[in-house]
Amino acid sequence: MRISVSILGADFARLGEEVDQIRKAGSDWIHVDVMDGHFVPNITFGPNMVQSLRAVTKLPLDVHLMVTQPQKYIQSFVQAGADLITFHLEAEGDPAQTVSMIHGQKVKAGISIRPGTPAEAVFSYLPMLDMVLVMGVEPGYGGQQFNRKMLQKVRTLKQKAPSLPIEIDGGVNAGNIAEMVQAGVEICVTGSAVVGTPDYTAAVAALRAAAAVPPLHI
Repeated sequence: MRISVSILGADFARLGEEVDQIRKAGSDWIHVDVMDGHFVPNITFGPNMVQSLRAVTKLPLDVHLMVTQPQKYIQSFVQAGADLITFHLEAEGDPAQTVSMIHGQKVKAGISIRPGTPAEAVFSYLPMLDMVLVMGVEPGYGGQQFNRKMLQKVRTLKQKAPSLPIEIDGGVNAGNIAEMVQAGVEICVTGSAVVGTPDYTAAVAALRAAAAVPPLHI
């Protein structure tokens, strides 16, 4: 199980230090939430932020494009240093073409689906993907509560493509990470469960310990 810590809730005035703390805490990836104010209401980072992150860390940059027209931004984020680019199935453009554009830049590609989008909607694209990102909350804001109905979506995807890594984003914490992993999640995006705590190392360790404990079924 990999942990990808989101910097959405980090202190941007000292982002370099925050990223170094995240690295020292044992995060596997850095998750970068890119929002354009159209696909989702919020506005966050652009390629310049990714370029700045690339200059201060060797951790893989897991770039999540929550934008209406992902094809417009792929080259910029690749040049900035993204290691993996995930875009939304619900965005504009042909998903297969978008994946091809990302792979053409020698970068890994993923597709994300919102809570209201069925797993079956992405089935035809699974053979060309490096990852599927299942949103556990409505995209756009951090700190939301995880929608447990998404666990069945993860199971459905794993049944269809057992070897394809599944990432989950939204509401991940030590209290629910075990059931996510048991459902088939390999990469857990977490924000406030780490960057909202006084001790990042302890928070990441708690997530890993909790992930190894079988969840209680009530």
